[in-house]
Parts: sequence; C-alpha cells; structure tokens
Amino acid sequence: MRLLIKNGRLIDPANNIDEQLDILLENGTVAEIGSQISDCGCEIIDATGMWVTPGLIDMHVHLRDPGLLHKETIATGAKSAAAGGFTTICCMPNTDPVVDAKNVVEYINDTAARDAIVNIIPIGSITWGLMGEELSDINGMKDAGILAISDDGKTVDNPAVLKAAMEYAASLNLPMLSHCEDSRLCGAEAEEIIIARDIILARVAGVRLHICHISTAEGVELVRAARAKGIAITAEVCPHHFTLTYEDMPSSDANFKMSPPLRSRKDRDAVLNGLKDGTITVIATDHAPHHEDEKKDFETAPNGIIGMETAVPLCISQLVETGVLTPSEMVATMTVSPAKILGLDKGHLSLGAIADITIIDPNASHRIDKNAFHSLSRNTPFHGRKVTGRVMLTIVGGEIVYKGAR
Repeated sequence: MRLLIKNGRLIDPANNIDEQLDILLENGTVAEIGSQISDCGCEIIDATGMWVTPGLIDMHVHLRDPGLLHKETIATGAKSAAAGGFTTICCMPNTDPVVDAKNVVEYINDTAARDAIVNIIPIGSITWGLMGEELSDINGMKDAGILAISDDGKTVDNPAVLKAAMEYAASLNLPMLSHCEDSRLCGAEAEEIIIARDIILARVAGVRLHICHISTAEGVELVRAARAKGIAITAEVCPHHFTLTYEDMPSSDANFKMSPPLRSRKDRDAVLNGLKDGTITVIATDHAPHHEDEKKDFETAPNGIIGMETAVPLCISQLVETGVLTPSEMVATMTVSPAKILGLDKGHLSLGAIADITIIDPNASHRIDKNAFHSLSRNTPFHGRKVTGRVMLTIVGGEIVYKGAR
C-alpha cells in the first residue's frame, strides 16, 4: 500500500523537523519526505492545517488483560489507543495473573498479534505477584519481549528487594518504572519519600530509573536535582495532573479518584514548570479502565481514570495554547522521549522507519464525550469539557487503523 500525506505540518522532533512537507509511505515504511512529492498514483491524504507526527507512544497503560476483561481487553484497549493517536502502548503488569513470568508475556504478545490494531509492549513486574518479596522471572520475560520492569500500582516497600531488582535490571539494561507511594502515608510526602529513596538506590545500583505519574512539587524538585547530578533518571506526568487540582474535584464523583490523587495548584504549577524546563520529559496517560458499577461509590471505588482518548486535546489545550510547550516539544514528550527510555526504534520519521504516524487537527474545538470512547470503560473526569485538538488519522505500519470525524 502506498500513501502520500500532503500539505501537513510535519513535526518530527527526533530529526529536528517542523515545517510543511509531504511524506510518502510505501510497503509500511517512510519512503520519501519533501516538498511537493509527485502524486504517483498513490492514495492521497490531504493534511492541510494538520500536524503530521511520528506515531504517539504511551509508555503507561493498563489493559486489564488477562483476567479483568469486564474493564478492558487488549482489543478494546488497542482501539482506544488508535483513537487517541497512539501507535505503540506499554501495558502494565497488574493483571490477573500478574505479568511476572515468560508465559504471561507470551500470552499478551500472542493476543496482541491476533487482536490489536496498534503495537503493544508488555512491561514485566519487579516481584512475583506484585507482593514485593521475591524477584519475578525478569530474565525470562526479557527474552519474551518486555522492555522495562515495574510493580506499578504498588511500591516495593523493602529497599533490599528493590536494590537487588535494580542491580539485576541494570545488568539486563532494562529501565525500572517506579510507582512512588508509601502506602503508610497519605499526603504528598507519600510520593516524595519514595522518590528520594529510589533515587538513592538507583544511583548505587546503576539502573535507569523512570518515575511514573509524578504529581508533587517536591517530587519534581527531587528529580530536577538528581538529573543535575547526572543520575540516570527520567519522569512522566499524566494530563490529569497538569490539568486538574483537588479544588476541581466534586466530593462524590469517583471518576476523580486516582492514584496519585489530584494535588494542589502549587503542585500542578510545579509539574507544568517541570515540563517547561525539561525536568519531566514524558507525558503518559496511566490509562486505568474500570467498570461503571465499580465507580459508583467514592469510598469503595478503585483508583484510576481512562486517558488515551483525551490525552492529545488536553495536551494541546493545557500546554500548547498556554505556551508551556511548543508543538514540537509536546510531540517529543509522546514520541522520541519514551522511545529513548525504552530503547525502542520508534518515535521518529527517518527514511526507512516503520510508518507509524499520527495526524492531528490542532484547531478542532469540541467537547469530550465519554459515550464516544472506544475503550470498554467510561471512567473519566473530563466528560463535557471543552478542548482544542483532535486526532484525525492513525497509521500503523503504513495501514490506516483509525479515522476521526471532521
């Protein structure tokens, strides 16, 4: 199949490109980039007024498969990803069974190969059953294709176990994605104390440490200071943490209940500044689907919201339109930056690269409608919110997998 995308604003931060260019896709790869490429009998996509970017990468997604298929499946999660412009997503291991052994990784890979319309990369657990006691089969899972380890959803409380895991991950050149929350504390210090601990252990162990869903001002400052010292640490922030504060949270709406929780204005401003100055280099969604019955009562409801289909408009509305990030900087947080952390040859549009591409209308104004989501779940705090920016086309391996309504 040959596709020619014409007249779009090609934004490829990995190659320092941000200009109006055509791009020709042939046999699933990028065949040519230039001005006024000949139509050559191809299928033409007119991207006038659109951003044409490398396929977006979400390195923090919960797909609930295996075991929790009433919330999400690999198939529905992939459709949700495509609708959000994501061509590659990394699924976290807190499934049932936990992704702690080679055979579970193989199940996800086989199911994704059969049912998914986007690329899916499993993340393996740090410990068996996420129990924080014994290391999982990290080597076997790496052989099966994991690109990182995490006990996301839980923190490894025992520092000796965590240090051993970090040393082992370092020996395999795997990054560790850290969920920083001391469950014995309930304020912002619950995040900060674990970030500080994990930075110290990562420095000693020599592992590449990635802080998941950072949400506090002091947490950002800890990462900033560690990076200034040359420690191999990166961090991600989720759109809900740079968009909302606890003041926006209705007292009884469990769709606002998440972990980490919504923070103060000071914290929100700090993560925005962290994005602006490059302390935080990744935007990830922490897409966490739950059935609507589970979200009816705030006190008993599980933490988490879905996020893949709202990420692009929230980023454009809250970051680009306000001048926090340029379009190229925003795209970098969702392409080349996560790819670099994962050691993944994606997130760029070099000649010969796999043709994973996202086309975005940055000026499309609309209201978020949870009933139009492709996810199996609807747990979002953003229903009815007016936003700017819409994913118009998602291409995976040169094949169109999603078309948005104009």
